[in-house]
Amino acid sequence: MSPQDQYVDAIVRQRAPATIQVGALAGLVSAVQQWANQYLLEIKPSGSYAKGTAVAGSADIDLLVSLRTDVLSGNTPTLSTLYHSLNNRLVSLGYSTRLQNVSISVILPDIKVDLVPAVKQPGNTNDHSVFKRKANSWRKTNVDTHINLVKNSGRTFDIKAIKIWRNLHALDISSFYLELAVLKALSGKSLVNPALNFMHVLDYLGSSFVNRNFLDPANASNLVSDELTAAEKQTLARQASASRRQPHWGQIIW
Repeated sequence: MSPQDQYVDAIVRQRAPATIQVGALAGLVSAVQQWANQYLLEIKPSGSYAKGTAVAGSADIDLLVSLRTDVLSGNTPTLSTLYHSLNNRLVSLGYSTRLQNVSISVILPDIKVDLVPAVKQPGNTNDHSVFKRKANSWRKTNVDTHINLVKNSGRTFDIKAIKIWRNLHALDISSFYLELAVLKALSGKSLVNPALNFMHVLDYLGSSFVNRNFLDPANASNLVSDELTAAEKQTLARQASASRRQPHWGQIIW
């Protein structure tokens, strides 16, 4: 392993996520269960934690709150109403929350949790409908498909490295969107050169990424790349190019 590879490897190891204690989630999970009542199917890990791409500085764990289909036939007839109803319940209980695109971020004393309220679609699949706050619409997706795609890609280390870079520069791109970009950037590339792979990703983000469409692998009609405006993509691309030009690794990722 080259000195550059050793440096990137050390950075990723230093940003390993904290171990999650089940007890730290007990109160929040209980509150969500009471809110969902008889409509709750399950609450399960999703996102970066389940995929093996979590890093310190992002949400410690994402939890999918899976609700029965008939929840939409009661007094909460839309996904938007469900989303805001959950947030209002948590706020009323004293939780500190922040509304994100499809999740509700909850800050606990020792852990940050992103809750994704979702309604299971009819049939023998794990397809769910989730609310997209920025677009004030909904989308069909499947977190199990996302987890399997990323977890089995062989790129979890490379994804963690670029997530650390994203966090350092406070760039507004979802983890899933970024994961898809890394998989595209490193398609056909080596699995054993962390530093070189990191540079390949920066090159891609600084060039082809801006005009590339990324589809949800669980729903081809869901354009993940629509999460960012053209201006937001350009901001990310400029930072990637600026980082790529830095002469020392300590100025690129630290």
